[in-house]
Amino acid sequence: MEHTSVVCCVKFSADGRFMAAGCNHATFIYDVVTSQRVAVLKDETIKAEGDLYIRSVCFSPDGNYLATGAEDKQIRIWDIASKRIRNILSGHHQDIYSLDFSRDGRLIASGSGDCTARIWSMADGKCLQVLRISDNDQKDPGVTSVAFSPDGRIIAAASLDKMIRIWDTHNGILLERLEGHKDSVYSVAFMPDGKMLVSGSLDKTLKLWQLGTNEGRGMNIDRAKGPCKMTFTGHKDFVLSVGCTPDGRWVVSGSKDRGVQFWDPRTGQTQFMLQGHKNSVISVAISPSGKPLFATGSGDNRARIWSYDSISKGY
Repeated sequence: MEHTSVVCCVKFSADGRFMAAGCNHATFIYDVVTSQRVAVLKDETIKAEGDLYIRSVCFSPDGNYLATGAEDKQIRIWDIASKRIRNILSGHHQDIYSLDFSRDGRLIASGSGDCTARIWSMADGKCLQVLRISDNDQKDPGVTSVAFSPDGRIIAAASLDKMIRIWDTHNGILLERLEGHKDSVYSVAFMPDGKMLVSGSLDKTLKLWQLGTNEGRGMNIDRAKGPCKMTFTGHKDFVLSVGCTPDGRWVVSGSKDRGVQFWDPRTGQTQFMLQGHKNSVISVAISPSGKPLFATGSGDNRARIWSYDSISKGY
């Protein structure tokens, strides 16, 4: 799927029928089966001069809305059927890098270069929590990636300061910091069981983290072992995006080295490396529908939808 600009982000709808690609000034929605473009979402009130990259997209769980986050600090909630903006969430002071809906569709999490993650109410667009990184010694703790746990009780935020922070969704309390990456963390994703988290970093590695029991307030982690369970090495350049398949069998990563790798989270070994893009793989998304499909967005101005059926069967 050819675009006129870099494809910054890709995401599937919960039922797997549609895929959204965020580009310069516009977001495109495709029918996954036919690859036909079914919608173009563009805020016509914005002047065409200059760039305005859509850095993040996320479908509401019911598939009716798409949230987009851009370089103009605004989060737009689009009604997909009418292709109109239903709501604009304002409050961030820098680019929006990441968005995620809670599974019940009631909350939206956002991460921004302004060193905060925020939690918003989908119903009225109000900001419910500002999760502020206030470590005095950190020079640039911009938030690059946010993810709700499957049960919605915690939120993970990756940062340029090499750390991942875990917050309590309900009360905004910082529960823990995950330290171990040697460079900025660009992407986080929960494993399906919600007990583990995968991260990708500019240090060219992925890490798998154990998140403890999540019972009550305290996260009971055996600190002797440390929360980092595994480090995945093999990419030759920055790891820009990570995800995992709905069955938890594969961790998937996209890198500046133009490759996509499938990793076995039990062994930490890479099983498959897929090439096809002519530039960085900026974004990877796995279809949540259970169909063995994933999408990539790249600096080569293309979004691609791939099948990993043969990988699943051959394993």
